[in-house]
Amino acid sequence: MYTRTVSKNIKKWLSDDEIIILYGARQVGKTTLLENLIKTEEKAILYNCELNTISEILESKNLSQIKLLLEGYKVVIFDEAQVIKNIGKVLKLIYDDKTIKTKLIVTGSSSFELANKTVEPLTGRNITFKLYPLSLSEIQEKHSWLWIKENLEQLLVFGTYPGIIDLTKEKKTMKLAHLASDYLYQDVLSYQDIRNPQLLRKLLKALALQIGSQVSYNELATLLKVNAKTVEKYIDLLEKSFVIYSLPSLSTNLRNEIKKTKKFFFYDLGIRNAILNNFNTIENRNDIGMLWENFCINEIIKKSEYNNEQAQFYFWRTYDRAEIDLIKIINNRVYAYEFKWNPNSKVKFAKSFLEAYKPKEKLKIDKSNFEQLYKTV
Repeated sequence: MYTRTVSKNIKKWLSDDEIIILYGARQVGKTTLLENLIKTEEKAILYNCELNTISEILESKNLSQIKLLLEGYKVVIFDEAQVIKNIGKVLKLIYDDKTIKTKLIVTGSSSFELANKTVEPLTGRNITFKLYPLSLSEIQEKHSWLWIKENLEQLLVFGTYPGIIDLTKEKKTMKLAHLASDYLYQDVLSYQDIRNPQLLRKLLKALALQIGSQVSYNELATLLKVNAKTVEKYIDLLEKSFVIYSLPSLSTNLRNEIKKTKKFFFYDLGIRNAILNNFNTIENRNDIGMLWENFCINEIIKKSEYNNEQAQFYFWRTYDRAEIDLIKIINNRVYAYEFKWNPNSKVKFAKSFLEAYKPKEKLKIDKSNFEQLYKTV
């Protein structure tokens, strides 16, 4: 069993009135986390909103029936709440009834369904958290730093989903193949404007081949034989369902900085490799640099999110090809990171960047010093 860092943050809010919303991809461990939380709380229960009996009661907005659902419990969890129509209005109805003293926790595997339906009705009434695949610190807590060092290449190939990380290679491959099928995207596929699931899969393959590279919507549109707006819409939905995320380019000072471009990365490398059906060992693949960059950025973002740093993340590049893999900005302090799998690879931070942004810290992270991922601010 892995102890999830975010659970400590959630517990801090249990005595407050706000509705807790926990986001994360399917199978990332939301239900397990909250089932463990229930064991430590008095009079707590988890309801699966994908069950018809639960969804019918909530969608009815019949407050009398909803109160019966909550009656006798101090904490009630509505799991996979994105399936409930007008979930935000339902939660507001419960929250605004001051006779109800039950603490509500809500989970969702897609923010385009859950967030869009809760943001306006629940303004000032909620606190949100995000759960990622396992972080290095969570893995180390169960195993050890040495275990991570010995299995680092496996993490780059098979990812860090909690239900996959401790399986045999054969079972990892089989389970990732299932997870990377339509199951992972079913929230996206159920969206009313998605009429071409095959296009979605082709787009994911194209993005999987371009992690760490600047992505052009127009080029993707040409490749997939659709218009750029369709590509942009599909990418937006994939981001909102926690399959991929984007890094914008940093551009504030220098005339030759590249502006308004993005790089895309996968929340989990096992999913990325399953999409490409490529589980080759590190020595038998030519994308190790891409995998390492994605892996390191994931870890830095996880730690930042769990520490509530309120950080902003970018990449930086100029038209004359000066480049920095990751920029993190916290309270106007700039931190710069370069990621190289090979410890012998040389890194030189561009003089123009150093003079313009005066970073508080600049780091090269490779496989020989990956523990720096724990120490990044």
